[in-house]
Amino acid sequence: MAPIGSESPAGRHLGMWDAVSIIVGIVIGAGIFETAPLILRNVSGPWAALGVWLLGGAMSLVGALCYAELATTYPQWGGDYVYLTRAYGRFAGFMFGWAQLTVVLTASIGAMAFVFADYAVRLLGLSDAAAFGDLAWPAALALAAVATLSAINLAGAVIGSRAQNVLSILKVLGLAGIVVAGFGWGSAAGWGPPAVAEPGSVALAMILVLFTYGGWNDCAFVAAEVRDPRRNISRALVVGIACITLIYLLVNSAYIWGLGFARAGQSSAIAADVLALGLGPWGGKAMALLVIVSALGACNGLIFAGARIYLRMGTDHTVLAWLGRWHPRLGVPVWSLVVQAAVSMAMIVLVGSLWGQRSLNAGLASLGLAPADWSGRGGFETLVACSAPVFWSFFLLTGVSLFVLRVKDRDVERPFKVPLYPWVPLAFCAICIWLLVASLRYIFAVNLQGGLLVAVSPLAAGAVVYVLTSRGAPGQSASREE
Repeated sequence: MAPIGSESPAGRHLGMWDAVSIIVGIVIGAGIFETAPLILRNVSGPWAALGVWLLGGAMSLVGALCYAELATTYPQWGGDYVYLTRAYGRFAGFMFGWAQLTVVLTASIGAMAFVFADYAVRLLGLSDAAAFGDLAWPAALALAAVATLSAINLAGAVIGSRAQNVLSILKVLGLAGIVVAGFGWGSAAGWGPPAVAEPGSVALAMILVLFTYGGWNDCAFVAAEVRDPRRNISRALVVGIACITLIYLLVNSAYIWGLGFARAGQSSAIAADVLALGLGPWGGKAMALLVIVSALGACNGLIFAGARIYLRMGTDHTVLAWLGRWHPRLGVPVWSLVVQAAVSMAMIVLVGSLWGQRSLNAGLASLGLAPADWSGRGGFETLVACSAPVFWSFFLLTGVSLFVLRVKDRDVERPFKVPLYPWVPLAFCAICIWLLVASLRYIFAVNLQGGLLVAVSPLAAGAVVYVLTSRGAPGQSASREE
């Protein structure tokens, strides 16, 4: 039996390098600038630091190989939504799509918008005072970023993908500048480990590394728009992960070579310190501009890919049929993009304004729960931390679905098969379990249980919506068309 697929109304207009650009654009956000010093402080020396980054790339490749089999076998819109629906039924697929819309993807869009906004505030020299009432400048600029990028994607699928390509190219050029500055003005003397290695947590270093690699799987959401998906999807996933791993190794090597291992680990703005080697006082501004471009690229990639999930949900579930409407002239899922932007912007207001934080804590208090601890946390950390357990839970279900679908769809042709089956997908599932447990431990360690409840509550609402609207629905969804 041939692979199961569905064609985009706009046609398959994305080539392999467009898909690679989406992967690179989403994955390389702010993590390489924010997490690098923390990782250096938790390893014993320069080679150990590069080792955890290389291991993170290998672990991401394990997941990419699993997704390559799923995405080439079912080259449709929605990625995980399709795999979970086929493996476990309509309810699992619906809950995945609902979680992406109300918790995971929209929170990721908001988090990247906050990163852009935080650095834009620094670059523009804006005051810390509220911009509009209780709305601080970072939240205001984050709202503007989501609105603007969503409008660009509403202008057409080709325009959205070209914007992604431009942002990804600018991002890679900026990272190349860090590599040139680090190796050009640094020295090998800084490569030596500290005289006395401080105790650290390699486990924490790996969690941070894998967070920095996160997002490569979103390429599967746009599989219906990739030309020759039987070849290009698997190639894009593998090439994308390989490019990102190489970039991360080069950039971290430049950090260490330019600043020295000890100084790099203690830096509060590591990329700015490296760029200052060659640019002097302009290094900080160049770094802020680079992070802005990186964050916008990640935000745009998430907006472009994420809307395709809700589009597919709308074709399968009557209650969300309006999300499945495709604009024939613009070639985009208009309502999916609009609703995704609205939810992301609502999240930004909730966690980025005093009014939103007070409202959330008042809601928790009405339930007899302790308020969330907002002190010292920006919108980025809050959105990422509270949505992580939901993300890793569904990631784990997708890994298990590969085993289920090997049995349920044993007669379906698989253009790409995971090598070393079942060990590679088993390793992927083990990684997901480890990170799920680690994300829950972190939430309880920093007293963000209230934020976790806020993130999980929409899932309960989604289950109620499904039960109330699925009576009399067909037994199988469009995801099972052959």
